[in-house]
Amino acid sequence: MSALIRPVLEIHKYSLSYRTDAGEVMALKDVDLKIQKGETHALVGESGSGKSSLAWAVTRYLAENARDAGGAILLSGEDMIGKSRAELEALRGKRIAMVFQDPASSLNPTMRLGEQLAEVLIRHRGLSKAEAWKEGEAALSRTGIAKPAQMMQRFPHEASGGEKQRVVIAAAYACNPELIIFDEPTTALDILTANQILDLFVKLREETGVAALYISHDLGLVSRIADRVSVIHKGKIVETGPVEEVFHRPQDPYTRRLLAALPRPEDRLAVSAPSTDAAIFRAEGITVEYGKPGFLTRLLDKNAAAHVGARDISLKVRPGELLGIVGESGSGKSTIAKAATGLHPFAGAVEFDGRRFNRREDFDRAYRRDVQIVFQHPDASLNPRETIGGILSRPLKLYNIVPRAEVAKRVAELLEMVLLPREFAQRYPHQLSGGEKQRVAIARAFAAEPKLVICDEITAALDVSVQAAVARLLVDLQERSGAACIFITHDLNLIRQLAHRIVVMQRGELVDTFDVEEAESPERAPYTRALLDALPVPHDVTEVDHQARDFLTEGPTA
Repeated sequence: MSALIRPVLEIHKYSLSYRTDAGEVMALKDVDLKIQKGETHALVGESGSGKSSLAWAVTRYLAENARDAGGAILLSGEDMIGKSRAELEALRGKRIAMVFQDPASSLNPTMRLGEQLAEVLIRHRGLSKAEAWKEGEAALSRTGIAKPAQMMQRFPHEASGGEKQRVVIAAAYACNPELIIFDEPTTALDILTANQILDLFVKLREETGVAALYISHDLGLVSRIADRVSVIHKGKIVETGPVEEVFHRPQDPYTRRLLAALPRPEDRLAVSAPSTDAAIFRAEGITVEYGKPGFLTRLLDKNAAAHVGARDISLKVRPGELLGIVGESGSGKSTIAKAATGLHPFAGAVEFDGRRFNRREDFDRAYRRDVQIVFQHPDASLNPRETIGGILSRPLKLYNIVPRAEVAKRVAELLEMVLLPREFAQRYPHQLSGGEKQRVAIARAFAAEPKLVICDEITAALDVSVQAAVARLLVDLQERSGAACIFITHDLNLIRQLAHRIVVMQRGELVDTFDVEEAESPERAPYTRALLDALPVPHDVTEVDHQARDFLTEGPTA
């Protein structure tokens, strides 16, 4: 093969294993993958499938217990396996770069953004400090940052998530590498910012002709930006081909299941209509402020003011209704959840089941039982030192739901209710997958037999198939219990499957409210329209068979 047509990245029969206390575990098995110059090759699969392990193998950032178990990894014909540490340090950043999921973890919080960008240019392109600073500003400008000179002077905490990711992307492209690996680069961003980053990616790819390995679990996103796609499952590539072919004519059952899990607004889940128009929960003029300045701060700075997280929000939820609240990061969605559950002070009033509360201190034991919340990250909300049985028994004992002698039986019933085995009661949170932990968190909320459950981005951190299964589970539990639900999310495709009504928030204000059937109405607010237009369109992929969809109704539990 001549150098002119040799792939930028060529992986041939590559295997990787990890040495563990339980023995050797194979993470990658006989992986074959090629990427040509200017091509974007997507690698999709669920958590634990081996996506990130392959990225680390390509860049040679392997854990101490990792072992190459066969095969080859070639960068423009050069074997990456066996290169010395010095050779790899000279290569990384110059010939191969990587953009990670969370930009905050990629940047040094103690260094200005400009210093970090200039460091790359000085090291790999041999520029002087002044030349590197000037080139850094130009690199930021190419990523669409309006005021690159000012951004160079900022520290990471002074930039938004989207701005930080643009800085990381600027650093990745700064040395004109042959290959850039993108590891879930938009997962931590809201939908509008993610859409801007994708537009930037397409623009820079066309300008530079760089080869890209794009790792993601979002098939809707992949269908928009990739030329070819490989589907990985349990360390093996089960299907590879052009995006249009794989998404319209999937051959492997696992690929079909992933496609079946994509939320499609037209595929409404079974959601019974509320029986009455009277509200069980009503927020009246709720305003929440953060960082209210004290006397000394106001004395030193007359312009000091609190940050308004939510301003004059009024909304209602009917018995048995599922109300969706959507908006980008910082729109005030989670602020409303914290106010409604007494986790943050508020001005205004909350009415619940005929009772009125003018401040969070008024929320009593009965209210706290009736209004439960499920958080985005179960790792942060489940006590790691308690067994699952202990976690689920706490609300049962706290609110005297069942007699003490029947607690263990009710815990087993709660586990079965969320499609988990009874024996999970003896396990600890770290022994469960992300989806399993989120099911436990949902079971804990419903254990109190509440009248309103608030779900704050509960599917955001989950794989697409697990997300679909959890969403279906929630709808089933809500219908069986009769509880109302507030479902907070940035995923309009998903919420249109679940909700009766949708509330849209922007910059702390409520800008739109509508029945889900009216989502496409021309009367929608401009911001609602922008959110809808920013979504990757799942209609571009094939309709999958009913067998693949059945798997979502029954599980998985992981």
